[in-house]
Amino acid sequence: MRVAGIMSGTSLDGIDVAIADIDGRRIQTVAFRTCAYSDAVRRAILEVSNTTTTTAAISRLSFQLGELYAKAVIDLCRRSRLPLDSIHLIGCHGQTIYHESGRNTLQIGEAAVIAERTAIPVVSDFRTRDIAAGGKGAPMVPFVDYMLFHDRSRDRIALNLGGIGNITALSREGRVTAFDTGPGNMVIDQLVALHTGGKQRFDRGGRIAASGRVNRKLLDELLADPYYAQKPPKTAGREQYGAEFIERLLASKLPLPDLMATAVSLTAATVAIGIKRFAGRCDELIVSGGGAHNPLIMAQLAAFLPGIAIGTTADYGIDVDAKEAIAFAILASHTWRRKPSNLPAATGAKRQVVLGKISY
Repeated sequence: MRVAGIMSGTSLDGIDVAIADIDGRRIQTVAFRTCAYSDAVRRAILEVSNTTTTTAAISRLSFQLGELYAKAVIDLCRRSRLPLDSIHLIGCHGQTIYHESGRNTLQIGEAAVIAERTAIPVVSDFRTRDIAAGGKGAPMVPFVDYMLFHDRSRDRIALNLGGIGNITALSREGRVTAFDTGPGNMVIDQLVALHTGGKQRFDRGGRIAASGRVNRKLLDELLADPYYAQKPPKTAGREQYGAEFIERLLASKLPLPDLMATAVSLTAATVAIGIKRFAGRCDELIVSGGGAHNPLIMAQLAAFLPGIAIGTTADYGIDVDAKEAIAFAILASHTWRRKPSNLPAATGAKRQVVLGKISY
């Protein structure tokens, strides 16, 4: 079955589209592309992600994103010389604009628009059914991590460093523990935008942060947040690490490169804390997401986690940027076949349920 997965995460860097051929546990990536959000779209998403907005703004943006998602799929097919009608199904995560863990969640990007423009059925709105079943609505990807990376001879952890950092611990015996560790790239990216006057959206190669110095006092204050000691299941998002968090950092009056260096250490340290406190044994850490491109983050992970082999999903044939889009293609394929695809051990749901809604 050929499925397109669409993912636009909390980092707000754009739309990831992956096309994959799925045959049981065999997954082959056929094509992948990231389409950057325009500055206007990014601003619109941030505006509706605030607690004060209007229903009109949300509705308009939802339809606009639906058009952009459809265009991203069509453009990828054209660039890859793939017939659009070779795709049987689309899985679209949508853009999260609000998530209150275990209570409610809202992802926008009108699936009916995607289905209409592509003439392909679309599975969307994955998180709400898990919440209805008593879960936190996140994380969703651990089900796919288990499919792709579980090994009966090694204890592995899959780490995704998007806007938020999240891990899936996969014991050799088959136990799964998954949760959000804290910030991934979200804080760093916001500081980069401030430092460059909006000219850069991320710290390419970690160069700016490398020019700064970690402020240990500030780092210790940030690590005192009770979230990091809270037992999983637990989730984090822009609600914790958005504009208010950045204002707190700026109040320190430290130079922006120092704040960025400290933010990098916060990301790596909270991953290490999560692994050491809650994940159990680990032989191998498999990293994906934009943070996998940042050598400073990767070096600090190695420093915080001695004795653990650290690699990326690319070592297993999965592009580090494509993994989450591929994951929602896989989740969509399960929904299409009426098979459950949440992991109660990860989300806290009372039972496994079939996720998402289908727009034909």
